[in-house]
Amino acid sequence: MEPAKRVLVYLTKENSRLQCARFAQGITGLFCAKQGDTASVHCGLERNQFVISDRHFPGSTSLQLQRPSFCPIKNLSPTQETSLPEETQNCGVDVGVAVLVESVNKKVLITRRSKNLNIFPNVWVPPGGHIEPGEQVLEAGLRELQEETGLQLTEMSWSMLGLWESAFPPMLTRGLPLRHHIVTYLLVRSRETDLQLQERLCPCEEEVSACVWLDTEIAKHIVAGDCGIAPGTLPTTIRITELNGGSLAETDLNIVTFLNTAPKEGEDVERISTGTKYALGLWLDTL
Repeated sequence: MEPAKRVLVYLTKENSRLQCARFAQGITGLFCAKQGDTASVHCGLERNQFVISDRHFPGSTSLQLQRPSFCPIKNLSPTQETSLPEETQNCGVDVGVAVLVESVNKKVLITRRSKNLNIFPNVWVPPGGHIEPGEQVLEAGLRELQEETGLQLTEMSWSMLGLWESAFPPMLTRGLPLRHHIVTYLLVRSRETDLQLQERLCPCEEEVSACVWLDTEIAKHIVAGDCGIAPGTLPTTIRITELNGGSLAETDLNIVTFLNTAPKEGEDVERISTGTKYALGLWLDTL
């Protein structure tokens, strides 16, 4: 595959020469303490290269980079790395963008991925996808937002929230990694309420099967992973909008679904992705 057709991660540390990240290379681990999972980095998009550095460079933004403790790339043994198909070993690390749309009344939009998708099917995430060559980060995020939900935002403000190192499958117990991404989470603040934005939703059924607007209280419990919610603290269900045959319909979903975690083996379960929980935590920190 020609590099010009993909935006890949490039790395530099201590003023070293800029190099394309290897697929099996732990990005977070390069910039943090041994076996750590969080690092402070500088990043920016330059000539279709998403650069991550330990030092500021022109046009860069200082962000937190994080990965889960069970990240397959972190836990990949040398034997497992060499057993990866050669095509996978040589494909580099892709860049994704995910958009948290915040309404003026402090709710954020989360979507459930179609069950027919190959990567993270039936998992709740913010709208997002890849960055096309020639695009800026915000431009890519807004394009993906429109393609997946039909929303076009004009009057808004935005900022970069943080970076997340993602792999699929999400655990080695479920197989060797097939995909390796650095996801850039963006916060886009609209001047409209969630009800106003909801009226313009027109999700793409090939990618999205449902949508929900989360308020801050529910987001706090999701981030904390409160499986034992005290009675009366939160409603037992949350109203979501499902897409079926091109039509939108409201239905109730058990709130416990959002507290599910990724299983170590077998089929995945409907849940909010670990990276999305990380992004929700960063969002709450901005309020």
